[in-house]
This record gives sequence, structure tokens and C-alpha cells, in this order.
Amino acid sequence: MSGELDLATLLANLKPSLDEQPYVFMSIPIDDSNFIPDFPIKGLFREREGYTCIIEQEVADDQGFDYSELFCCLTCEVHSSLNAVGLTAALSTTLATHNISANVVAGFYHDHIFIPQADAKRALALLNQY
Repeated sequence: MSGELDLATLLANLKPSLDEQPYVFMSIPIDDSNFIPDFPIKGLFREREGYTCIIEQEVADDQGFDYSELFCCLTCEVHSSLNAVGLTAALSTTLATHNISANVVAGFYHDHIFIPQADAKRALALLNQY
């Protein structure tokens, strides 16, 4: 199943949902090219400087990791194609117009937007207007 490509269809069927669990972004230096986290993660991306991990705040606290901000995850429940054009732009433009930061992660089935915790409910309301 390859997901939806048509932008109008994607926006009409967006069905954003909000996970109010607080998440943090943190970086772990690359000391081992075979790094496998021994704690639950929401997302992991390898950069030159280190592994960016998206994890629950509680996990970060338990592991003693430093972080600076809290985010909530807004998931677009529509099954979007990784080749869809314009969805990220439409969503980030809507949020930017209202001065809301959007950190977008594309999964195989859905797009996930990490929103500063203080703006999460407002962001959900805005994206529910599509």
C-alpha cells in the first residue's frame, strides 16, 4: 500500500490526533557506529554530530539526559505517500502563520509533527480546520 498522493485528498482526510505525552529531542554522540538504544524511543536519526533521539520526557529524566524543550506529537492519521507533494508545506505554513514551530517527521504511513507543548492544542485546532 503506497499511500495517498493527492494534496486535496490528503488535507480533506487529515484527521490530526494529538499525543499529549511530553517528548524531548536530544543528541547522543556517535561513539559506536552500531548504536542501539537500550531505552524506548519515538524516533531516531543519525547525523554527523550524533544520533538525534526523540523520547518521552520521563525516559530522558530516568536516563539522566539533558534536554531544553518539551514537545507533543501531532499525527496526521491519513496514510500519506512518501512521494506526496505539498502536505508538509501546507501544514507548516498554517502553523507558521500562527507562530507555531513544526518539527515534521515522515513515517511510512503517517506524518508526525512535533509541536512545542504550550502550542499543541492550538495547533491541533488549526489543523482540524482542513
